[in-house]
Amino acid sequence: MCTSLTFTTADPYFGRNLDLEYRFGQQVVITPRNFPLTFKAMPALERHHAIIGMATVVRGYPLYAEGVNEKGLYLAGLNFPGNACYPCGPEEGTPAAPYELIPWLLGSCETVDQAEEKLRKVRILDTPFAPDMPSAPLHWHLADGKRALVAEPMAGGLKLYRDPVGVLTNNPPFQFHLTNLNQYLGLSAAQPENRFGGPGLCPFGQGMGGLGLPGDWSPASRFVRAAFLKWNSACEPDEASSVSQFFHILDAVAMPRGAVGTPEGKWDITDYACCVNGRTGTYYYKTYDNSQITAVPMDEASRTGSRLRCCPLVREQQFRLQR
Repeated sequence: MCTSLTFTTADPYFGRNLDLEYRFGQQVVITPRNFPLTFKAMPALERHHAIIGMATVVRGYPLYAEGVNEKGLYLAGLNFPGNACYPCGPEEGTPAAPYELIPWLLGSCETVDQAEEKLRKVRILDTPFAPDMPSAPLHWHLADGKRALVAEPMAGGLKLYRDPVGVLTNNPPFQFHLTNLNQYLGLSAAQPENRFGGPGLCPFGQGMGGLGLPGDWSPASRFVRAAFLKWNSACEPDEASSVSQFFHILDAVAMPRGAVGTPEGKWDITDYACCVNGRTGTYYYKTYDNSQITAVPMDEASRTGSRLRCCPLVREQQFRLQR
């Protein structure tokens, strides 16, 4: 369960909520240009674009949940169980494991157009990182500030969809979400008008133009809610306003503990939310237990070199004491 979002003011911003009932040792990881990226069946990238994102590092390798490279290309993997199908793609295609797509594409591409060209020739294998780490059923959200793309590995092949909304959640497949939006064309941030013709009716409270906006945490409802809030957003173009607004939109689709129970008797929660400035590479995040926004810059010093820079998450709630 996750929600991915693209948002543009003066700069392009990308990010997501990661909703899970467990943690996987994630931290903010910067992969510099000279860190060798190796793959199971593809040539290694000895030199590549620098990448920043949330990852778990296993045996020295960054397993990214999402990331942005220094050229401003964003790629996030979201849960897609029941629909994701591996292997997927042409038999003669470039062989890539699901966990390799983010470092491979972000390491070698500058734009969505370039990534799309590679995806049309890829064969996604059912190759886990390790025997005790099975491949996650995923679909992917790509964006670069100019356009967004959704890639879904299905039984009939890898489906690539233009994403005019700039939002992605989970099941059903992306085409359903676009069709489903048509049911909410009447929603508005403005107050509703009396269309009965006769009775002298009027709104009795603010916000009634949004009556019918779904409020549950299902993927379809989160998609509609995030799309409505994004496209009705009123935001100043400066960095502080843009980042704050981005998190407000993600907050509206976040999962508080106790709202979403799993069949195993656990709670799905928004373990972290993140926002990345695609121009500067600054990665902002907050966690379920710490609502203060933390910023990790991807400056020139961190883009060079050959060793990962790992920043453990600040999970303890931070308070600013005012006297």
